[in-house]
Amino acid sequence: MVRAGQRSLRDHNLCLVFSLIASAPADNPRSRADLAEMTGLTKATVSSLVTDLRTAGLLSELEPVTPHRVGRPAVPLVVAEGTVASLGMEINVDFLGIRALDLTGAILAESFERRNLPDTEPAVAFAILVHQVYDVVTRLTSDSVRLIGACLALPGIADHPHGPLRLAPNLGWRDVDIPQVMATAVDVLGQDLGTDADPAVLATVRSLMTDGLLVENEANLAARTEIAKHQEKSFIYVSGEIGIGAAIVVDGRVFSGLHGWAGEIGHLVVDPRGPVCACGATGCLEMYAGKRAIMAAAGLDPDDCIDRLVEACQRQEPAAVAAIAQVSESLGIALSNCINIVDVNRIVLGGSFAPLTDCLRPGLMAQITSRVLASRLVGEEFEIGASTTGCHAGATGSALAVLDQAVADPASKLWKV
Repeated sequence: MVRAGQRSLRDHNLCLVFSLIASAPADNPRSRADLAEMTGLTKATVSSLVTDLRTAGLLSELEPVTPHRVGRPAVPLVVAEGTVASLGMEINVDFLGIRALDLTGAILAESFERRNLPDTEPAVAFAILVHQVYDVVTRLTSDSVRLIGACLALPGIADHPHGPLRLAPNLGWRDVDIPQVMATAVDVLGQDLGTDADPAVLATVRSLMTDGLLVENEANLAARTEIAKHQEKSFIYVSGEIGIGAAIVVDGRVFSGLHGWAGEIGHLVVDPRGPVCACGATGCLEMYAGKRAIMAAAGLDPDDCIDRLVEACQRQEPAAVAAIAQVSESLGIALSNCINIVDVNRIVLGGSFAPLTDCLRPGLMAQITSRVLASRLVGEEFEIGASTTGCHAGATGSALAVLDQAVADPASKLWKV
């Protein structure tokens, strides 16, 4: 065990003080005196740390508040806006892009592009992505925003924390060495830009894409967005697109399993005699409840917007009603199995499922109440709600994952001030 030196102790205390400021309720920010009382550090030490954090652009001061008792006015401290950013990237079946968040969770810049990516070579997709990253980094650095890290969300099974991507059936990808493919993509970017490249920006992109790039399943990352927005404690988040992913959240933390592979609900078997899935198994949930499967069952263009199905359901078109019944049954069976295993009482529907929540809820509840032991034994009540985190929740969750890691780790780039 290595004894903590002065620098490491300072970093630890910076991390502690910043975390307490960041976690304070918006209507009750903390002051230096509050921090000293909560941490046991001296007021002088807290003031020094706060000064360092302000100098680094991590904190801002609000107007002083006159105390109710005798004493100097308290100066509330809040996380600074627009000074530091993390990059959240996402490659999915029909789009790819990047979103940059500051320490408050606000979007500073983003770039998304719709693409039909199944069976596209990883090198091609990554080349497109790093061009988007270059453009976003150019904008951020011109605004003097400091970048602290990046994370990539993928619709498949990836090892923690840096890959490889083991399998993404709906992309047709297997055993992709993310750091290697990303490094090659950055090299290609430099060649494409030639003399037009900004050397400093290109160096920043290379560092972000190859130095500690995080890689995780998009459903797990989208669930982080749900946690951050609503402070949900325990639930199952279901991400519905062409494929179907899920994240298991217990006590506000995503349970991702030994390798980071947990939550592959789309490949739960709901009918062993069913059609062959992209993963090679038969009767997987995705074959009955994936977006293209739902749209086709409703007699609609499989690549059309899910809102078309919502409108058809509102008109009570027979094919649409039958499609919803099919999804409710298959997804309800899968969710019931999950609930029996992980013991939660809330389901959050995201992606293409979110607009369909009101249509799906009755059928899902019927399956859950008849199949889940907690419902039958103790009358447990279950909630099914729609995610309100908006588009590209995986990219948002990616950026949040970087921020979470940076704030919690005293050795992270955030504290190099």
